[in-house]
Amino acid sequence: MTLFDLSGKTAIVTGSTRGIGRAIAEELARHGARVAISSRKQDACEEVAAAINAEHGETRALAVAASISDKQQLAALFDRTRAAFGPVGILVCNAASNPYYGPMERITDEQLRKVLDNNIVANHWLIQLALPDMRALGEGSITLVSSIGGLRASTTIGAYCISKAADMQLVRNAAAEYGREGIRVNGIAPGLVRTEFARALWDDPEALAATEARLPLRRIGEPDDLAGIAVYLASPAARWTTGQTFVVDGGATI
Repeated sequence: MTLFDLSGKTAIVTGSTRGIGRAIAEELARHGARVAISSRKQDACEEVAAAINAEHGETRALAVAASISDKQQLAALFDRTRAAFGPVGILVCNAASNPYYGPMERITDEQLRKVLDNNIVANHWLIQLALPDMRALGEGSITLVSSIGGLRASTTIGAYCISKAADMQLVRNAAAEYGREGIRVNGIAPGLVRTEFARALWDDPEALAATEARLPLRRIGEPDDLAGIAVYLASPAARWTTGQTFVVDGGATI
């Protein structure tokens, strides 16, 4: 038994078939948790779950496709996870959308609503769905993956940054509401990470070199760089940690 032991815990990680979400799911499983892998496509979920199960030689992962824009699908995600692994004590809300790059004056209403619905409302739904199990357990850990975009302005991804700032307040509010029931709610704010989701921000070699030259650690992040803080927040090591958003950005915001 260690401070980071997650044996016997059941986790759901949204957006966990690639990038940061996959790295978090893999590391939760390595620390003993049973993890539901979820994204929009079932085949992608099954591929990741199979890789995790093969790594451990036992069933540590379950594949359940669900769209974060569909509350019924998210409810089914919890039902199937609970049926397979037991009550959900760990939730990582990682999935998000960013369908628009450019100034806010040109974003369409449909694009803006998609950002706000998928990045804020869906996280609210997921928290609601997690509460019954966590209350029954007398404890729980909820982690929202936000962004350093929520800490500063952007002339190209303004709606995304607004949504991520709202996620930080969602963390604080939920932590205040549910802390008395032993439920902890925290956030992670990554900097620029080499994922498909953020490809537009790092795919230009010259722009990437300029970005990395400004970072104290002289490199952008890799998905695995976010897995450790997620394990910490889910684990007994963080039992007195709630309402916080942890910046993990290679020093970008300093």
